[in-house]
Amino acid sequence: MEINKGNFIDTRKNSIHDFFDGSRQSLPIALGYFPVSFTFGLMAVNGGIPVWIVILISMTNLTSAGQFAGTNLIIAGAGYVEITVTTFVINIRYMLMSLSLSQKIAQGVSNAKRWIMSFGITDETFTVAAMQKKDITFAFMLGLEILPYMGWALGTAAGAVVCTLLPETLQNSMGIALYAMFIALVIPAAKKSKAALAVSACAIFISSLLRWIPVFSVISGGWRIIIATLIACTLGAKFFPMEDVVNAG
Repeated sequence: MEINKGNFIDTRKNSIHDFFDGSRQSLPIALGYFPVSFTFGLMAVNGGIPVWIVILISMTNLTSAGQFAGTNLIIAGAGYVEITVTTFVINIRYMLMSLSLSQKIAQGVSNAKRWIMSFGITDETFTVAAMQKKDITFAFMLGLEILPYMGWALGTAAGAVVCTLLPETLQNSMGIALYAMFIALVIPAAKKSKAALAVSACAIFISSLLRWIPVFSVISGGWRIIIATLIACTLGAKFFPMEDVVNAG
């Protein structure tokens, strides 16, 4: 009994240590999420979506680009199929990330805990978790994901509430912040990686063709995103294998 009690105490100490280790590494992610989700809250409320629904979206999703794309389609009055396919294509990478991290999860983690861990996987939390030299515990992932989740939800709430307090002219001008945010996300990655630059340029080129060539004008914005994403990613996978991308990073 004494040995079992000692093992229990050691396990609890390790879990607490892993939790705070994950929280420490997640702090920069949480701080980075706040201004992005603040912009999302501004954009969504400015588009006519009620504040409580905007906050609920960010509390039940943690998908950044998927939320922006899906919410823009909602504001534009797109159909359910278009919204569903668009968000699925944009967010399918999380499925691949989850499968990859499943190989690093410590033994004994239940399926219920794995589902909880998968909810908080984003590009940034995946990167931090994948770089760990040891097996990933539930406590570590919980610590890694809680602060970014709070940063995303609180940023959205702040942006949504502030938007209701701003004058209408200033609300309308806040749409520029969305384009500035995407430029800030794309440019650094494109400067570091030829693959990212090529895929981004390809997606922009295809989207422009679909938007400005008259014969394609009947295609809605959501389907343009889907088509451009699929073609650009397919070409990127063909001409820039994973090892080339990793070496470029």
